[in-house]
Amino acid sequence: MKHSFYDVKAKKKVQADVTKKVTYGKKGNERYAFKAQTKDGRNLTAFVSKVDWTAAKI
Repeated sequence: MKHSFYDVKAKKKVQADVTKKVTYGKKGNERYAFKAQTKDGRNLTAFVSKVDWTAAKI
């Protein structure tokens, strides 16, 4: 699955394949995110809504 991520080093949005879904925070106050990597191995994170996170097939 592809998703749009902001690449801080390149200072632009890039499309990358989502490698995993993660959550941050305590129960009842979670934030949902997708993780990916650039071609040169840098990590990318994009915070998404719970609806998008649960609908994603990873």
